[in-house]
Amino acid sequence: MMIKKNRQYTMTNLTQKTCVACEGGAEPLQGEKLRRYLKEIEDWQLEEGQKIQKKFEFKNFKEAIAFVNKVGEIAESEGHHPDIHLVLYKNVVIELWTHAIHGLSENDFIVAAKINLL
Repeated sequence: MMIKKNRQYTMTNLTQKTCVACEGGAEPLQGEKLRRYLKEIEDWQLEEGQKIQKKFEFKNFKEAIAFVNKVGEIAESEGHHPDIHLVLYKNVVIELWTHAIHGLSENDFIVAAKINLL
């Protein structure tokens, strides 16, 4: 279902969903379905066709670490953990993909959407 919200279209509000356990053998998102999910998460980039990534820049190390800790809280509550890179003391790069299926699942987009709220 597509809903118009604040000049954006959402299939359903990803921030209102919770991650579900993903079993190996499930198919990763591809094609039009993947493109629709990408539209839902502002400024995230598709990497290597199987990961999404976003770069965040902060004023200093303290702000970057505080952000990393908040991302960690989201990851723990969702049971879905990103790779987090702290680069040059004030830049954070978040990468998401579902390891069990070697690609992207809805879980990755749920966590990305929740990170975007920080």
